[in-house]
Amino acid sequence: MAVRPIVAFLEGEGTDARGRTLFDVLGFDDAALELNHDFIQWLFPLREPSGAVPDAPVLTADDMQAIHDSILAQCALAAATDRMEAFYRSTHAWLQPHDHNHLRITRIIRSLRLLRGDAEADAFRAMILSLVEAARAPVSARSRGYWTTA
Repeated sequence: MAVRPIVAFLEGEGTDARGRTLFDVLGFDDAALELNHDFIQWLFPLREPSGAVPDAPVLTADDMQAIHDSILAQCALAAATDRMEAFYRSTHAWLQPHDHNHLRITRIIRSLRLLRGDAEADAFRAMILSLVEAARAPVSARSRGYWTTA
């Protein structure tokens, strides 16, 4: 069976739909992370199609098993989580009632739960909620609700 594109990407061997490697995306500065809207689906894939990026990967059961079993993919997910945590800690534009980053955060939590486990998903969510609390940010109850149930 051929390695699927999402598995190859997360193992550092493939590219996303725009020809970027995992390392290219992890190397984005904060401005690039904010301005590009088609990378998060590759760093944190889900089982359903993206409404925003039609050519984003959709996880299959085989993909999920391969990612669970791959030390490289698990390291990539950990690195992606660290990069996004650093982004949310260093930027503050997302700390408002409505922002596209709220959807990204939901995706990250859901993907981590699928591919790394509850502890990693819960830790990322707790970090996000602590940033919201510390900033006394007016993030909508709807967004916070999505994060809680993700």
